[in-house]
Amino acid sequence: MDKIMVSAAAAVADVDSGSSLAVGGFGLCGIPSELIAALRDTGRTGFRVVSNNCGVDDWGLGLLLANGQIARMTSSYVGENKEFARQYLAGELEVELVPQGTLAERLRAGGCGIPAFYTPAGAGTQIAEGGMPWRYGPGGSVAVVSPAKEVREFGGRDHVLEEAITTDFALVHAARGDRYGNLSFHASARNFNPLAAMAGRITIAQVEALAELEPDEIHLPGVFVDRVVCVGAVDKRIEKRTVA
Repeated sequence: MDKIMVSAAAAVADVDSGSSLAVGGFGLCGIPSELIAALRDTGRTGFRVVSNNCGVDDWGLGLLLANGQIARMTSSYVGENKEFARQYLAGELEVELVPQGTLAERLRAGGCGIPAFYTPAGAGTQIAEGGMPWRYGPGGSVAVVSPAKEVREFGGRDHVLEEAITTDFALVHAARGDRYGNLSFHASARNFNPLAAMAGRITIAQVEALAELEPDEIHLPGVFVDRVVCVGAVDKRIEKRTVA
């Protein structure tokens, strides 16, 4: 039952090239920065990543991107990373943009064993109709486009069928965890972390402290977590300052 790993490097040692990854965090808040850095150091490539965004140019998932280790991103927002835009427009990176609530529910559904669900988000747009550029080709041509999705009417309103997401691995950050894999998140750093953890077939959690958690303190039960590594205090950067 003891799920504690000795280091971040040991925790990600079996994450092979081409693996799919669900990664927690929102902007730079609650990102598994130590696990991302350990994955960068492996030099493995071709990762297919599902995360709300792709970090910034010099932090978070942006480190993997700059190192040419990400082949595909499924995200809601990607506007803070210039290298992301460059790779996407150059045809080096495949990108699936998903409405944020839909992305959250696709991850949750994957963790709950729900294969698909209907949502009104995206009905009447290219999300449902298809044709969104997933990958560009030479000279700005579009090489791969999104497929059309099934649409059904419920209560007089169109709904889009969205498939659940499961991944080979999930990387998440929590404030505290115990040896059984139970996790406790701090405030808004919870964000996508529980959902990403649920979607991973093997879920790896970095925690700032190991602790004996009381039942009421547990935000995510250890049944969803396979490995825990204590990384201590981590660098918590601010993505965009809005004050002097």
